[in-house]
Amino acid sequence: MKDNHSTASQDLLFEGLIEGLLTQEVGHQTHFFSENLVKGLREQLWRHYKAGEMHAAGIGNKFVHQKNADVRGDLIKWIENDSEVEVEKLFLEVLKAFVDYLNRTCYTGINDFEFHYAIYDVGSFYQPHIDQFKSDSGRKYSFVLYLNEDWKEEDGGLFVAYLDEMKIEIIPEGGTVCFFASDQIRHEVKLAHRKRMSIAGWLKKV
Repeated sequence: MKDNHSTASQDLLFEGLIEGLLTQEVGHQTHFFSENLVKGLREQLWRHYKAGEMHAAGIGNKFVHQKNADVRGDLIKWIENDSEVEVEKLFLEVLKAFVDYLNRTCYTGINDFEFHYAIYDVGSFYQPHIDQFKSDSGRKYSFVLYLNEDWKEEDGGLFVAYLDEMKIEIIPEGGTVCFFASDQIRHEVKLAHRKRMSIAGWLKKV
Protein backbone atom coordinates (compact mmCIF):
# COMPACT_ATOMS: atom_id res chain seq x y z
CA MET A 1 0.00 0.00 0.00
CA LYS A 2 1.33 3.40 -0.98
CA ASP A 3 2.40 5.76 1.81
CA ASN A 4 0.06 8.70 2.42
CA HIS A 5 1.42 10.85 5.23
CA SER A 6 -1.12 12.57 7.45
CA THR A 7 -1.28 16.19 8.57
CA ALA A 8 -0.67 17.37 12.14
CA SER A 9 -4.42 17.81 12.76
CA GLN A 10 -5.12 14.33 11.42
CA ASP A 11 -2.39 12.93 13.66
CA LEU A 12 -4.29 14.19 16.73
CA LEU A 13 -7.44 12.40 15.58
CA PHE A 14 -5.46 9.26 14.81
CA GLU A 15 -3.80 9.39 18.23
CA GLY A 16 -7.21 9.73 19.87
CA LEU A 17 -8.44 6.55 18.18
CA ILE A 18 -5.29 4.62 19.06
CA GLU A 19 -5.34 5.85 22.67
CA GLY A 20 -8.96 4.74 23.00
CA LEU A 21 -8.09 1.30 21.67
CA LEU A 22 -5.16 0.96 24.09
CA THR A 23 -6.97 2.21 27.18
CA GLN A 24 -10.52 0.90 26.72
CA GLU A 25 -10.23 -1.53 23.76
CA VAL A 26 -12.48 0.57 21.52
CA GLY A 27 -11.34 3.91 20.13
CA HIS A 28 -14.01 6.35 18.99
CA GLN A 29 -14.04 9.97 17.87
CA THR A 30 -16.80 12.38 16.91
CA HIS A 31 -16.33 14.71 13.93
CA PHE A 32 -13.53 12.51 12.61
CA PHE A 33 -14.54 13.37 9.04
CA SER A 34 -15.84 16.72 7.82
CA GLU A 35 -19.58 17.34 7.64
CA ASN A 36 -19.33 17.87 3.88
CA LEU A 37 -17.58 14.54 3.32
CA VAL A 38 -20.05 12.69 5.56
CA LYS A 39 -22.92 14.33 3.66
CA GLY A 40 -21.39 13.34 0.32
CA LEU A 41 -20.89 9.74 1.40
CA ARG A 42 -24.44 9.58 2.77
CA GLU A 43 -25.78 10.83 -0.56
CA GLN A 44 -23.67 8.25 -2.41
CA LEU A 45 -25.08 5.47 -0.22
CA TRP A 46 -28.62 6.71 -0.92
CA ARG A 47 -27.96 6.65 -4.67
CA HIS A 48 -26.88 3.01 -4.45
CA TYR A 49 -29.84 2.13 -2.22
CA LYS A 50 -32.45 3.78 -4.44
CA ALA A 51 -30.93 2.16 -7.53
CA GLY A 52 -31.28 -1.28 -5.94
CA GLU A 53 -27.51 -1.79 -5.90
CA MET A 54 -27.26 -2.82 -2.23
CA HIS A 55 -27.74 -6.45 -1.31
CA ALA A 56 -28.25 -8.53 1.81
CA ALA A 57 -25.02 -9.10 3.69
CA GLY A 58 -23.89 -12.62 4.45
CA ILE A 59 -22.23 -14.38 7.35
CA GLY A 60 -18.72 -15.75 6.92
CA ASN A 61 -16.04 -15.08 4.34
CA LYS A 62 -16.15 -15.73 0.60
CA PHE A 63 -15.36 -19.44 1.15
CA VAL A 64 -18.03 -19.98 3.80
CA HIS A 65 -20.85 -17.55 3.04
CA GLN A 66 -24.51 -17.68 3.97
CA LYS A 67 -27.34 -15.20 4.40
CA ASN A 68 -29.20 -15.28 7.71
CA ALA A 69 -31.64 -12.48 8.55
CA ASP A 70 -31.93 -13.84 12.10
CA VAL A 71 -28.32 -12.75 12.70
CA ARG A 72 -27.91 -9.59 10.62
CA GLY A 73 -30.27 -7.47 8.55
CA ASP A 74 -28.14 -4.91 6.74
CA LEU A 75 -27.79 -4.29 3.02
CA ILE A 76 -24.27 -3.58 1.76
CA LYS A 77 -22.29 -2.42 -1.26
CA TRP A 78 -18.51 -2.74 -1.43
CA ILE A 79 -16.33 0.29 -2.12
CA GLU A 80 -13.57 -0.30 -4.63
CA ASN A 81 -10.11 0.54 -3.24
CA ASP A 82 -9.32 2.34 -6.51
CA SER A 83 -12.67 4.15 -6.69
CA GLU A 84 -12.80 7.28 -8.88
CA VAL A 85 -15.88 8.64 -7.08
CA GLU A 86 -14.64 11.87 -5.50
CA VAL A 87 -16.14 11.42 -2.02
CA GLU A 88 -14.94 7.82 -1.88
CA LYS A 89 -11.45 8.89 -2.97
CA LEU A 90 -11.35 11.46 -0.16
CA PHE A 91 -12.55 8.88 2.37
CA LEU A 92 -9.96 6.35 1.22
CA GLU A 93 -7.18 8.96 1.33
CA VAL A 94 -7.85 9.48 5.05
CA LEU A 95 -7.88 5.71 5.59
CA LYS A 96 -4.53 5.37 3.78
CA ALA A 97 -3.09 8.14 5.96
CA PHE A 98 -4.38 6.37 9.08
CA VAL A 99 -2.87 3.06 7.95
CA ASP A 100 0.44 4.79 7.28
CA TYR A 101 0.32 6.38 10.74
CA LEU A 102 -0.47 3.04 12.40
CA ASN A 103 2.40 1.35 10.59
CA ARG A 104 4.87 4.13 11.43
CA THR A 105 3.94 4.51 15.10
CA CYS A 106 2.63 1.06 16.11
CA TYR A 107 4.41 -1.22 13.62
CA THR A 108 1.16 -2.98 12.72
CA GLY A 109 2.17 -4.13 9.23
CA ILE A 110 -1.25 -3.30 7.73
CA ASN A 111 -1.03 -3.57 3.93
CA ASP A 112 -4.63 -3.77 2.72
CA PHE A 113 -8.19 -2.83 3.62
CA GLU A 114 -11.78 -3.44 2.53
CA PHE A 115 -14.84 -1.25 3.13
CA HIS A 116 -18.52 -1.28 2.28
CA TYR A 117 -21.59 0.91 2.64
CA ALA A 118 -24.21 -0.54 5.00
CA ILE A 119 -27.83 0.38 5.62
CA TYR A 120 -30.07 -1.13 8.28
CA ASP A 121 -33.77 -0.74 7.60
CA VAL A 122 -36.28 -0.14 10.40
CA GLY A 123 -36.39 -3.28 12.54
CA SER A 124 -32.96 -4.52 11.46
CA PHE A 125 -30.04 -5.42 13.73
CA TYR A 126 -26.81 -7.46 13.91
CA GLN A 127 -26.47 -9.96 16.73
CA PRO A 128 -23.28 -10.09 18.88
CA HIS A 129 -20.31 -11.32 16.87
CA ILE A 130 -16.55 -11.03 16.29
CA ASP A 131 -15.34 -9.74 12.93
CA GLN A 132 -12.43 -12.10 12.27
CA PHE A 133 -13.09 -15.44 10.59
CA LYS A 134 -11.66 -18.70 11.94
CA SER A 135 -10.62 -19.59 8.38
CA ASP A 136 -9.09 -16.18 7.59
CA SER A 137 -7.03 -14.19 10.10
CA GLY A 138 -6.28 -11.27 7.75
CA ARG A 139 -8.62 -8.78 9.41
CA LYS A 140 -6.66 -7.01 12.15
CA TYR A 141 -8.70 -3.88 12.97
CA SER A 142 -12.32 -2.95 12.40
CA PHE A 143 -13.19 0.64 11.47
CA VAL A 144 -16.70 2.09 11.19
CA LEU A 145 -17.83 5.55 10.05
CA TYR A 146 -21.44 6.53 10.76
CA LEU A 147 -23.33 8.60 8.18
CA ASN A 148 -26.61 9.31 10.00
CA GLU A 149 -27.99 12.83 10.38
CA ASP A 150 -29.43 14.03 13.71
CA TRP A 151 -29.43 10.57 15.27
CA LYS A 152 -31.03 10.32 18.71
CA GLU A 153 -30.69 7.57 21.31
CA GLU A 154 -34.39 6.74 20.87
CA ASP A 155 -33.66 5.93 17.21
CA GLY A 156 -31.97 2.73 18.42
CA GLY A 157 -29.25 1.15 16.30
CA LEU A 158 -26.58 1.62 18.97
CA PHE A 159 -23.17 0.04 18.51
CA VAL A 160 -22.46 -2.01 21.64
CA ALA A 161 -19.05 -3.55 22.40
CA TYR A 162 -18.86 -6.17 25.15
CA LEU A 163 -15.65 -6.08 27.19
CA ASP A 164 -14.67 -8.28 30.14
CA GLU A 165 -16.27 -6.19 32.86
CA MET A 166 -18.18 -3.51 31.00
CA LYS A 167 -19.76 -2.54 27.72
CA ILE A 168 -19.31 0.49 25.49
CA GLU A 169 -22.29 2.02 23.69
CA ILE A 170 -21.87 4.44 20.79
CA ILE A 171 -24.66 6.46 19.17
CA PRO A 172 -24.17 6.21 15.37
CA GLU A 173 -24.21 9.96 14.67
CA GLY A 174 -22.76 11.13 11.38
CA GLY A 175 -18.99 11.75 11.48
CA THR A 176 -18.38 9.47 14.47
CA VAL A 177 -15.97 6.58 13.97
CA CYS A 178 -15.04 3.58 16.08
CA PHE A 179 -11.93 1.41 15.88
CA PHE A 180 -11.14 -1.92 17.55
CA ALA A 181 -9.30 -5.23 17.16
CA SER A 182 -11.25 -7.49 14.80
CA ASP A 183 -10.34 -10.72 16.59
CA GLN A 184 -11.05 -9.59 20.15
CA ILE A 185 -14.12 -7.38 20.50
CA ARG A 186 -17.55 -8.96 20.59
CA HIS A 187 -20.05 -6.37 19.43
CA GLU A 188 -23.53 -5.87 18.00
CA VAL A 189 -25.87 -3.38 16.34
CA LYS A 190 -29.06 -2.92 18.31
CA LEU A 191 -32.48 -2.82 16.67
CA ALA A 192 -32.79 0.27 14.46
CA HIS A 193 -35.99 2.36 14.65
CA ARG A 194 -35.09 4.37 11.53
CA LYS A 195 -32.80 3.71 8.58
CA ARG A 196 -29.23 3.50 9.88
CA MET A 197 -26.31 4.21 7.53
CA SER A 198 -22.57 3.61 7.84
CA ILE A 199 -19.36 2.61 6.13
CA ALA A 200 -17.76 -0.41 7.77
CA GLY A 201 -14.60 -2.28 7.02
CA TRP A 202 -11.34 -3.81 8.08
CA LEU A 203 -7.66 -2.97 8.06
CA LYS A 204 -5.86 -6.11 6.97
CA LYS A 205 -2.50 -7.84 6.96
CA VAL A 206 -2.36 -10.21 4.00
